[in-house]
Amino acid sequence: MKISGFTIIKNAIINDYPIVEAVSSILPMVNEMIVLVGDCDDNTRALIASIPSDKIKIIDSVWDPSLREGGKVLAVETDKALSYVSADSDWAFYIQADEVVHEKYHAAILKNAENYLNNKKVEGLLFKYVHFYGSYDYVGDSRKWYHREIRIIRNNKEIQSYRDAQGFRMHNKKLKVKLIDACIYHYGWVKNPDLMKEKIKNLNKLWHDDNLSELRASVFNYDDFDSIKKFEDTHPAVMKARILRKNWQIELDVNKKKMPFKKRLLYWIEKNTGVRLFDYKNYILLK
Repeated sequence: MKISGFTIIKNAIINDYPIVEAVSSILPMVNEMIVLVGDCDDNTRALIASIPSDKIKIIDSVWDPSLREGGKVLAVETDKALSYVSADSDWAFYIQADEVVHEKYHAAILKNAENYLNNKKVEGLLFKYVHFYGSYDYVGDSRKWYHREIRIIRNNKEIQSYRDAQGFRMHNKKLKVKLIDACIYHYGWVKNPDLMKEKIKNLNKLWHDDNLSELRASVFNYDDFDSIKKFEDTHPAVMKARILRKNWQIELDVNKKKMPFKKRLLYWIEKNTGVRLFDYKNYILLK
């Protein structure tokens, strides 16, 4: 069985993406790692080149600014990265620049990839998600956070990134997937508050014009959440140095629940039954 990793990145240093940690977290599970580096305004390419692994293949790319609407450029670049995956790979493991896999899940991920290798009905593997918010001590636990997404797909060139590269489809049809007992740790909402404003401003430029990007960034506030809880587990080992470098403190009220009645009811049902009613699923879950 051969697995290829792939990802895209642009301006990792400016936006403080944990791209080194993201790539490093899946390196032990893949035979090659495709990193598509956009036309950056910082030293992102050198940063990727500094990762000590001969599995990494850096591909240079230029992002098309005309594709900013709806984040389409992210999907285009993701498809481009996927196209460089070796033809003899069985699976392609996608990791985004702010996502990290805990080493405790490595064995389960590889076992599932092996188990479903010859079951062609399975077009992808579905991961659970843990979304950190504000600092490394809190996670979002409301329905606003997507709780599952496809991150391993068949190495089938007919599979393409969907919309803003959140998931994948084939001929615009949802992929048939198996849920595995492994999580993706999403750190996209963990940053120094000032850096977070800059990241949102820069990220919004992939969806909107520059004036709106400035407006949205100026009103960002970590206190503006609907529901969070304390994180009681361990972080991936590759995140240790980054967490030690954390230079801000933030205290958030885990008892605060800011939701309208309908969402509060659905939240209560999910927390008490484990069932997420009326959830959007960009996949078909195989039993």
